[in-house]
Amino acid sequence: MSDAGILLEAAPRAPPGLLVPAELWAQVQATYGEAGRAYHDLRHLHDVLARYDEVAREVGWTHPWEVYLALLFHDAVYVPGAHDNEERSAALVHAAVTRWLPGAQVDVARVEHLVRLTARHGALGVDDVTDEEALFLDCDMSILGSAPAVYDVYESGVAREYAALPADVYAAGRRRFLEGLLAKERIFLSPYFHARMDGAARANLRRALATAPIP
Repeated sequence: MSDAGILLEAAPRAPPGLLVPAELWAQVQATYGEAGRAYHDLRHLHDVLARYDEVAREVGWTHPWEVYLALLFHDAVYVPGAHDNEERSAALVHAAVTRWLPGAQVDVARVEHLVRLTARHGALGVDDVTDEEALFLDCDMSILGSAPAVYDVYESGVAREYAALPADVYAAGRRRFLEGLLAKERIFLSPYFHARMDGAARANLRRALATAPIP
């Protein structure tokens, strides 16, 4: 459920030294507040940034500015079923950083790379990413290991976003995605999230598959 009011009008707390202009944050709010978003919305962004803060406290980020900006824009473009969402989101963050943070020492190529990595959720293994990339991707996937009621809201939201698809087509695709995750040796790529969320994630995935319609 999209809810622009869950975030303050100012940008969420940025890492030390990074000043996020109001104009950049307004752009982020506008994109995540678009009509039709039932999961990939401001609430999702709020939750992912909370995970960012958690990792900052418990593990630490090597490139905190770049990871923060990548998370801000990782779903900036979201068209259900489109294959270029991540590429367009990467282009959007490049333009935003170039325009609104021209004097900041931001490695915009790293930001774009992180955003593009989200296109490969479920296809990457531990050896395919750096430690920081693993933590970044796991922040985005942490919903899988949430409490059952929270996970169910996630499943419902994704289904609403794909409501334009025939029900059997969506059910088949969703089942393939969930089964693929469950079959993986590691759902979470980082030791931090693997240790804390693997069991809960597998329980959620099994329950979702057991109750999902058979296409």
